[in-house]
Amino acid sequence: MDGKTTITELKEEIRKFNAERDWDQFHSAKDLAIAISLEAAEVLEPFVYKSDAQSKDIMSGTKRQDIEDELADVLWAVLMFAERYDIDISDALRAKMKKSALKYPADKVRGSNKKYNEY
Repeated sequence: MDGKTTITELKEEIRKFNAERDWDQFHSAKDLAIAISLEAAEVLEPFVYKSDAQSKDIMSGTKRQDIEDELADVLWAVLMFAERYDIDISDALRAKMKKSALKYPADKVRGSNKKYNEY
């Protein structure tokens, strides 16, 4: 092993963390879906009403740690959902990438930000 933590290991750490606190009772599919959305929205907060240059400064300044914390919260909620409902997130991601490759063939969309129904 190269010293990197696997998704399975992260899911197990989250499962143990929640079990130690008896928090599973608060983690229905609805609640976890809401948490994912709320945590993702918190990633946006520092960027509201900022220019591209200001946003770049945020990522190289003292607010970067706040962004990292919020991204970790998003991942935590996603992995908690996956662990709780026995979703292999790696398989789900690969399957979604295959679907996206069909919708967005590289030879048609390279360098374009058009949606699949716009080309």
